[in-house]
Amino acid sequence: MRDIKVLGPGCPKCEELVQRTRQAIDELGIDCTVEKVADIMEITSYGVMMTPALVVDGQVVMSGKVPSLDDLKEMLR
Repeated sequence: MRDIKVLGPGCPKCEELVQRTRQAIDELGIDCTVEKVADIMEITSYGVMMTPALVVDGQVVMSGKVPSLDDLKEMLR
């Protein structure tokens, strides 16, 4: 099971990334957990300076933008 976190304080782009990530997971049929992290201290512990960010299995795979659904699927494969 994969562990996926969306890092962001709750801005519209952060919420969009949460929704798009869940859609990509559903379409790919991935067994995982998705957690929305809004705590600034936890976000910075990943070295992220721009949100939203996507963390997959403890590794930051993207930050500072909302990727397309196809790009998200590629990151999650």
